[in-house]
Amino acid sequence: MRGVSFWFVATGSVFVTLGMLGGIAMSISGDHSLAPAHAHLNLVGWVTMALFGVYYHLVPAAADTTLARAHFAIAAAGVVIMVPGIMLAITDRGESLAATGSLLTLASMLIFVVTVLRNRT
Repeated sequence: MRGVSFWFVATGSVFVTLGMLGGIAMSISGDHSLAPAHAHLNLVGWVTMALFGVYYHLVPAAADTTLARAHFAIAAAGVVIMVPGIMLAITDRGESLAATGSLLTLASMLIFVVTVLRNRT
């Protein structure tokens, strides 16, 4: 695995490791109030990123584009901004980061839809 597909899977692997550590911390402390952030980190950060990576690996013509590299940057930024934003929102410290990260994540998914439609065979 190389290029953008590698970066999606590698970054997703880091995100899921952080998600696991957060889940373990919640379990040890007995405080599960940040469970929504944990869930988003694991689902958007791991599952979605890994699926993007697998797609780009299976469709190399889609991976070898500027759009694919932009897709990676926007998807990663979405997770990096959204998850802490959810944590801030849960703790009543503002929702703007969660909203910003969510919009980036939506943009990432729209880029993926365009990519899939452009590369159908």
